Amino acid sequence: MSDTPSTSSHGHGPFIAAIDQGTTSSRCIVFDKDGRIVSVDQKEHEQIFPKPGWVEHNATEIWTNVQQVVDSAVEKAGITAKDVKAIGITNQRETTVLWDKNTGEPVHNAIVWQDTRTDALCRELGRNVGQDRFRRETGLPLASYFAGPKIRWLLDNVEGLRERAERGDILFGTMDSWVIWNLTGGVNGGHHVTDVTNASRTMLMNLHNLEWDEKILASMDIPAAVLPEIKSSAEVYGTSASGVLAGVPVASALGDQQAALFGQTCFAQGEAKSTYGTGTFMLMNTGHEPVNSYNGLLTTVGYRIGDQQPVYALEGSIAVTGSLVQWMRDQMGLINSAAEIETLASTVEDNGGAYFVPAFSGLFAPYWRSDARGVIAGLTRYVTKAHIARAVLEATAWQTREITDAMTKDSGVELTALKVDGGMTSNNLLMQTISDFLDAPVVRPMVAETTCLGAAYAAGLAVGFWSSTDELRANWRRAAEWTPRMDAATRDREYKSWLKAVERTMGWLDDDES
Repeated sequence: MSDTPSTSSHGHGPFIAAIDQGTTSSRCIVFDKDGRIVSVDQKEHEQIFPKPGWVEHNATEIWTNVQQVVDSAVEKAGITAKDVKAIGITNQRETTVLWDKNTGEPVHNAIVWQDTRTDALCRELGRNVGQDRFRRETGLPLASYFAGPKIRWLLDNVEGLRERAERGDILFGTMDSWVIWNLTGGVNGGHHVTDVTNASRTMLMNLHNLEWDEKILASMDIPAAVLPEIKSSAEVYGTSASGVLAGVPVASALGDQQAALFGQTCFAQGEAKSTYGTGTFMLMNTGHEPVNSYNGLLTTVGYRIGDQQPVYALEGSIAVTGSLVQWMRDQMGLINSAAEIETLASTVEDNGGAYFVPAFSGLFAPYWRSDARGVIAGLTRYVTKAHIARAVLEATAWQTREITDAMTKDSGVELTALKVDGGMTSNNLLMQTISDFLDAPVVRPMVAETTCLGAAYAAGLAVGFWSSTDELRANWRRAAEWTPRMDAATRDREYKSWLKAVERTMGWLDDDES
C-alpha cells in the first residue's frame, strides 16, 4: 500500500487513530496522512458529585466507553486494523485512579482534576514552607489540582488500601495509564506506563531528570510500587490486545493541553497556543530547559519525542472565559445564544468605559488570589448592554495578555504569534481583540481538533508514519489570521484601566470567609 495521500479519504490508508479521554466524554478520531479527519465517535460519561467540591468518574465506565468509540470510529471509517498504523492517546490531566493489578478493578472512583478534597492535605504538606515546597523539583505549586495528593488521599481513606499498595498489588495511573494498561492487555500483561507530560502533573516527578522523586514520595507518603514507568510522549508502549484494532501499536500519550501544543505544531521556542473553552489554557514552548516561573505560571513538560531531548513549556490558566458568555446568557439573560454576544458587542465601537473582571472563583494566573470576586467597573449612565457585551469579550483578551506578559517575563522569549483553538475561536471579534491587545498575530488552524491531532502526530512519528516535525509543520494549514489594528497609545491606556479594574476585585472576601 503506497504512502501517497489518497484522493478519497475512506478505504485507502494508512491511518492513525487517536483516543481522547476527556473530562466529560471519550472519543476516537481517525486521521489520514494529511492530518485530516476521516471519522469521529464520542461518548459522554457520568459526572459524580458525592459532596460539594468533590468530583469523581467511574473508571470502568470510561474504559468501556473508550472501547466503544474506537470500534465505532473505525467502523465509520470503513477500515480495518491493517489500515491503522498506530494508536495515540491524549487525556484529561491529573485525574487519578488506583486499581488492583490482579483483578483490573478500580479500588475507588477516579478523583477528577477539579476535585478540591485535598485542599487541607495540601496546606498540611506545605507546612512552614507553603505553596512552593516542591516547586523547584516539580514546577508546580502545592494545589488540590495535581495527582500526588489525590493518591495520598485514597491511600488514607480506602480501607486496607495502603497495605495492598505496599505489597505491590495496586497500580496508580492518570487516565493515559489506565487506558494504555487496559488497551495492551490489562491483567494479561498490560503495560503500566505514563508519559513525561502526564507525569509532570503528578507533583511527584523531578522535571530535571524526568524521574520519580524519592524525597517527594517520602514526604507525601506514597509507595513507589504503585507508580507507572515514565516514557517519552512518542514511542511504542505495546500493542493493542483486543477489539477491532488488535495488534496495532499504542505509540503516544500526551496530556490534553500538551497534545494541543503538539497538534498546533508549536515546535519552536516562543511558539504558543491558547485553547479557549469554558476556561482557557495557554502553553508556550520554552525549549530544552525548564523555566522557573516567578509570575504565577506552571512549569511543565511540553513533549518528548523518543529519546530526543525533552521540550518544556510554561502554562497559564484562566478560570473563566467561555463560561462568562454562558453566564451572560443563562444568569443575566442579556443574550439568547453564545453566538449573539459577538453581534451585540459589534453594535458599539468600544467598551464605553466599562471593564468586566470575571473573578467568579477567585483569580487564576498570574495572581492566584482566592479572595477575589468579579466586578464590573467604570459604569456610567452612558453604558448599555452592548458595552457590557464588549467588556465581556475584552475580559478574555486582557486575561490572555496578562498571561503572555508573565510568560515573556519568565522566559525572556517574546511571543511570535498565538495559535488558537477551542469553541470561542469562532468569535471573530474576540480573535481580533486578542490580536489588538497582544500586538501579535492570532492564527486559527484548519483542523480545530488540535488535541486529538497532537496525539495522532506523536503516534505517527513514533512509527515512522510521518518522518519529522518538519513534515507535520508542512501539514499545518491556517483557516484564518488576525493582525493587530490598534494603536499603541490606545492599547496602553486600556490595559492600565483593565489592571485598575483587576485591583478592585481583590480582598473582597475576608480571610475567615475564603
